[in-house]
Amino acid sequence: MGIARSILLKASRSQWLARQLRERRFFQRAVRRFMPGETLEAALEAAGAFSKQDLGSVLTELGEQVTNRAEAADVRAHYISVLDKIQRRKLPAHISVKLTHLGLDASREGCVQDILKLAARADQARSFLWIDMEESRYVDATLELYRRGRARSSRIGLALQAYLYRTAKDVESLIPLGPAIRIVKGAYLEPPDVAYPKKSDVDENFYKLSCRLLADDAQKAGGLLHIATHDGKLVERLGQVIDQRNVPASAYEYAMLYGIQRPLQQRLLNARKPLRILIA
Repeated sequence: MGIARSILLKASRSQWLARQLRERRFFQRAVRRFMPGETLEAALEAAGAFSKQDLGSVLTELGEQVTNRAEAADVRAHYISVLDKIQRRKLPAHISVKLTHLGLDASREGCVQDILKLAARADQARSFLWIDMEESRYVDATLELYRRGRARSSRIGLALQAYLYRTAKDVESLIPLGPAIRIVKGAYLEPPDVAYPKKSDVDENFYKLSCRLLADDAQKAGGLLHIATHDGKLVERLGQVIDQRNVPASAYEYAMLYGIQRPLQQRLLNARKPLRILIA
């Protein structure tokens, strides 16, 4: 995992660390490179600038492991306001949430209701709701909540992690739903009996999972694949698969973080490949 991603992950869990980082000049410089700013308005302005280049975006607020329903309600209200602004500005933007940020640990049913409300609002806004994947202990709960949300709306997707051994079976179980799946490598520390310890094995599994979701039956079911990697070799390999299979642009998108691998992002943009930028 890159240093920037590691810092952002840790800061999302610690208010103290986030506050300390904001006061450090090196972090302020990093913010300018990897984030358009710390406010929603800055994120929306960046999304608007991307839209003029025919680029989509995904907006997410850093945060995890909320332990009370009142705070979770504030998080839900924040994302509702984000969707309101996306609709008002007519932006090609999605939102992405973590279930523990919506209080999964405080109340699973309360989290379900929040997801259903956000999915309904995303549908009204002609936007999209993505559910991030967290540690392996949350996978079953995340799949359950995704299935309940998918039963109500087609504008909902989830992230699956290529470093987990179980992910191939999870993909197979979801394909009949015509799912939107974002394949990521995985950012949490997991034991070797749960996740591939070698980067080369994670990369190969990422490739295999993506190929599976680009297969004819997955496309016919109505699936959407988000290829969430900054790995140029993987992008090239999967680009060849996409070209060989004549995969339509409606069936996949590349997904990358704001400010990371900008030359690769520009190459995809120049090649007119569908690309969406995640803005934290």
